[in-house]
Amino acid sequence: MAVIHPFRGLRYNPAIVGDISQVVTQPYDRIGLNEERTYLERSPYNYVRLIGTKSPPPDDAAYAQRAELLQRWIRDRVLVHDSRPGVYLYRQSFAHEGQRLVRTGIIALLDLSRSTAKPHEHTLRGPKEDRLKLFRATEAHLEHIFLLYHDPHRTATAAAERAIAKRNPNVVAKDDFGNTHELWQVADPRAVRGVQDAILPLEVYIADGHHRFETAQAFMRECLGKGWTPASPQSFTALPVTLVNTAEPGCVIRPTPRVVHSLAGFTASSFLEAAGQEFAVEPLPSFAAAKAALAAAAGRHHTFVLYAGGKFWALTLRDETRLDRLVPGDHPPAWRRLDVAILHKAILEPLLGIDDEALARQSNVDYAHTDEEAIALVDAGKGQAAFLLNPTRVEEVLAIADLGVSMPQKSTDFYPKLLSGLVAMTMEIEKP
Repeated sequence: MAVIHPFRGLRYNPAIVGDISQVVTQPYDRIGLNEERTYLERSPYNYVRLIGTKSPPPDDAAYAQRAELLQRWIRDRVLVHDSRPGVYLYRQSFAHEGQRLVRTGIIALLDLSRSTAKPHEHTLRGPKEDRLKLFRATEAHLEHIFLLYHDPHRTATAAAERAIAKRNPNVVAKDDFGNTHELWQVADPRAVRGVQDAILPLEVYIADGHHRFETAQAFMRECLGKGWTPASPQSFTALPVTLVNTAEPGCVIRPTPRVVHSLAGFTASSFLEAAGQEFAVEPLPSFAAAKAALAAAAGRHHTFVLYAGGKFWALTLRDETRLDRLVPGDHPPAWRRLDVAILHKAILEPLLGIDDEALARQSNVDYAHTDEEAIALVDAGKGQAAFLLNPTRVEEVLAIADLGVSMPQKSTDFYPKLLSGLVAMTMEIEKP
């Protein structure tokens, strides 16, 4: 069950900030030092000044400063609330694997007191503490949680699309990867009700934003404990989410290649000899052949590609019935069949000594965003080998979440990310 509400979104005023593309950002947890520097140089109004980065600030005064900046931008009409509550149709156009795709989402408030969203990841204390301090200071949700649902009839999307037919978007922006992001407000009460009714009976799943989701729940409990009450549905009892229908095109998950490093005595030949006991090993002539081998195996076989010393090899699991032995532990069968679980438990841990603790510390593994980046790291001497793999499929994400278990670390990379700065939500709170 997913109860959603319309809200008066807080959006940039282009009359003051100019090109919206210059002020929006990737989500905070994708912003490192280099990205932050670039964003700060782009505009004095860039959204990174509000949300920060994946590295918490050195002292807590920074959160109060961000809250003061938010209020100043609202006073100065840098950020302006929409005059009427509504939901928002969010359309992302992007390139992937040589195709041009479109992903459509609905932005609304998810009622935390009456809704559930199924997770598929473990969360860490540090990021949750950081976001909780930001929530306390700003009393605002500045970014969205990315949720999935499944509706073959496209009922919610169709209701929103009818309401914005032949209308130009309220916001258009391009991100750093050349992707186009368009936003329409849907304020017509009948259309909003149509979206609400379509979403209400459905299960929703967290794609991205596990830390922020749990933090929003913690903040709600904290506010209730203080005797605060919501002045409207647009309060601490809800948070903005982007709902994406997995039955529609464009729900892309990218794989996260692993780059191993700092392993004493590692050689590709000794590794391949050991791997050959459970995996069929096939030399590949090129990167193109490696990509083709992975594509041919997707959804059919458990195949991985090793890159080391300028060469590629395909490793294909010989016998899936041996997964109970190869992937030990109290895991359901669906978890054992995940490619990323097999890579961790049947390759990295037994053959290279990289266990869950080493993965969490990243003491011997780095994570690349693309296969090309992983290969470049090895070629530059920053890794001894790279492991390429197929992406986790959307249906696998839903199945694991339905089982109530968590996927291995870095199992999903939904692409493109939701842009931060398109629309935010300030909380309306009654305080005794």
